Amino acid sequence: MNSTVHLVEQLIARRSVTPEDAGCQDLLATQLAPLGFECETIASGPADFRVTNLWARRPGRGARTLVFAGHTDVVPTGPIEQWSSPPFVPAHRDGKLYGRGAADMKTSIAAFTVAVQEFLAATPDPAISLALLITSDEEGPSVDGTVVVCEALRERGERLDWCIVGEPTSVERLGDMIKNGRRGSLTGKLSVKGVQGHIAYPQLARNPIHQAMPALAELAATTWDHGNDFFPATSFQVSNIHAGTGAGNVIPGEVVVDFNFRFSTESTAEGLQQRVAEVLDRHGLEWTVAWTLGGQPFLTRPGELVDAVRGAILAETGVETTLSTTGGTSDGRFISRICPQVIEFGPVNASIHKIDEHVVVADIEPLKNIYRRTLERLDALERA
Repeated sequence: MNSTVHLVEQLIARRSVTPEDAGCQDLLATQLAPLGFECETIASGPADFRVTNLWARRPGRGARTLVFAGHTDVVPTGPIEQWSSPPFVPAHRDGKLYGRGAADMKTSIAAFTVAVQEFLAATPDPAISLALLITSDEEGPSVDGTVVVCEALRERGERLDWCIVGEPTSVERLGDMIKNGRRGSLTGKLSVKGVQGHIAYPQLARNPIHQAMPALAELAATTWDHGNDFFPATSFQVSNIHAGTGAGNVIPGEVVVDFNFRFSTESTAEGLQQRVAEVLDRHGLEWTVAWTLGGQPFLTRPGELVDAVRGAILAETGVETTLSTTGGTSDGRFISRICPQVIEFGPVNASIHKIDEHVVVADIEPLKNIYRRTLERLDALERA
């Protein structure tokens, strides 16, 4: 059996619903330790939500390090009876491999693990250092996973130069898109105070919904920035509005509005917060906002890593890849704090988080080869 496919199947068979790892990282360590990797488990989080992280590193002759990053945790299955086959039993049908985590992102993890094995078999004394950063807290709160490892590495003075996150980035065919950055995410919970009262005596109350609506309309219509060559314009979206006592004859005393910015590198979290405050003050509201910064935007411009991955994709598949920063956040936002070049690349993402998640079996070997070719290109660059 193909070794990459076999490893994918072994990973799928482990019921690693976030934050559980279910032995996936131990399996990877058994693959990596014989290759000279020093494998370290970094655990974090409370006892009822314990997260395991694997940091595996193999020094090379040169100073620079390539990191493959990924997550072994998966989202819950949803209604199991709707699956065509059990979600944690790898199943082959019509040229596809089914199972929870098949696309997001156990295929990528298996592919770059085998790519490292093949690369070191052919190049036992590489110029570059190699590392894998694997977490079981990407699909969850993401507070005890990659961010914890990155902080530990920063404190140790570990140097990372290039990172490939195995997120499923391809859209219609393998290799058609890589992510060379992601937008930032800033969430606000706005509370606007009013005066509760009887709906028949509005002169004795102050309706916070009525007061807040013009400000919300202005926020929704505001152009926050125009984006740039890599990022679309920053967006503002309201996700929830809560008010009222449940009674139809009571003016509420407060309205709570949840909203989110997905912002480009043309804006900052601090600047967006200030502009929101200016709008709310201008409308004379009695307000507070609780802010949560989900992640800063990051961008890797075309250069060594982007060129190496693009070239590897073209050589393996003949596909001219597109650069993109669309989509949600990823652990790249944490890694970019300690690594100047971070990109994401993996299989087709059409089935991620869905019932009957799957990958095309014919894509697995080429994905592994693209990772291996990238290793070869960066090693040659280091030797030059």
